[in-house]
Amino acid sequence: MLEKGLKSESRTVVSQDNVAATMGSGDMPVFATPAMVALMENAAMNAVAAELEAGASTVGVEMSVSHVKASPVGEEVTASAELVEVDGRRLAFVVRAWDGKGTIGEGRHVRFVVDRGRFMGKL
Repeated sequence: MLEKGLKSESRTVVSQDNVAATMGSGDMPVFATPAMVALMENAAMNAVAAELEAGASTVGVEMSVSHVKASPVGEEVTASAELVEVDGRRLAFVVRAWDGKGTIGEGRHVRFVVDRGRFMGKL
């Protein structure tokens, strides 16, 4: 059952694969904002996955975050998501990311519950 308070965390280590210079979002060897956003989305997806009906999934539709601190290669980054609003199929999360030195980003994320078959059939 999808209820407020569901939470999850996702982790990654900053590597050459997820730095801004590699991902094209900048030219520095630091954790890329798109990588941080993906980690936050992963945490949100996982927070509710076990509560979905068979054949259902969630898709991200909105992300509003700040990325306030850089993380160097080798640093572990953790993202958390907490479900704070359930409005039918619309799910809103508070998201946050941090490394060993503190918060690196935070914001809000919205996902919608979809039927996998129907969703993919519309492509």
